[in-house]
Amino acid sequence: MNINALRSKMALYGDNGGDLAKYLKISRTTLSSKMNETNGAEFTQGEIQKIKERYNLNSKEVDEIFFDEKVS
Repeated sequence: MNINALRSKMALYGDNGGDLAKYLKISRTTLSSKMNETNGAEFTQGEIQKIKERYNLNSKEVDEIFFDEKVS
């Protein structure tokens, strides 16, 4: 998960975490957990699809945001 890329897209569209959480119909805490991958929390396919539509993401952007591997 590339949290900075997602935050960048959110900012481009004038959204904050509360806005996106409301749109996805999840709590702000749950959104934060998913964005930070806390305790293995991940976005569902349906949530990724909704985010893709909200921010007009193309396939490459979806891959960059949601499937970016962390390098230690």
